[in-house]
Amino acid sequence: MFELFPDQPVSEFPTLINVIYAMIWAFVLASLIAITHKLTFKGKQYPSNFFQALVLGAIVTSMVMMAVGDSLARGLGVFGAMAIIRFRTRIEDPRNVLFLFAALSVGLAIGVYGYTIAFAGTVVFCAVSFLLHFSGFQMNGQRGKINFTLLNSSELPGVLNIAKEYCSELHNVNMTADSREDRGIVKYQYQFTLGKGKSKDDLFQRLQDNTPVIQLRISMDNDLN
Repeated sequence: MFELFPDQPVSEFPTLINVIYAMIWAFVLASLIAITHKLTFKGKQYPSNFFQALVLGAIVTSMVMMAVGDSLARGLGVFGAMAIIRFRTRIEDPRNVLFLFAALSVGLAIGVYGYTIAFAGTVVFCAVSFLLHFSGFQMNGQRGKINFTLLNSSELPGVLNIAKEYCSELHNVNMTADSREDRGIVKYQYQFTLGKGKSKDDLFQRLQDNTPVIQLRISMDNDLN
């Protein structure tokens, strides 16, 4: 019978059985990481297909590592193949990146038959994720960006005063002067963190109704994933 966490493939079983066993563990452990990410996700909209990406990424990584084995030539071949493929998907939230890296690391450990490392790492990672989720070490509000245009830059203080009523943090990240003859037209971009109990919809409506801004747009970081 299989040991639960063998350090090497079990020699008395065919290679196919060992590979399937490893793939099953990659699936199970990556699923635990994906479920943890979904349960501790703070945004309004869960990133599209991110759950499947975590699970499938671990399986693919374990498959690649088992295919490479101890062969330097195979490793260089895989490196070349990965260099050809370009991944252009942007992941704005660093926390999502860490969960993706954790799932890939599980696949890597399983691929070299490091079952004990993969299992212990998954348990500790998920436990710490839940601990941080229910602790005070988390972002107090949602982050996003405000883009707007003013026909007269002197009206900016009034806009900022209203924005500060809804935002715990507000930082200017970009200013662009219009190149046309009217030099008073300026486009602004601010990064903000919503205050506790505040809504981006209320902020948008307040700015639209009580300020002279035009081309107003508010986007949240979680909406970009």
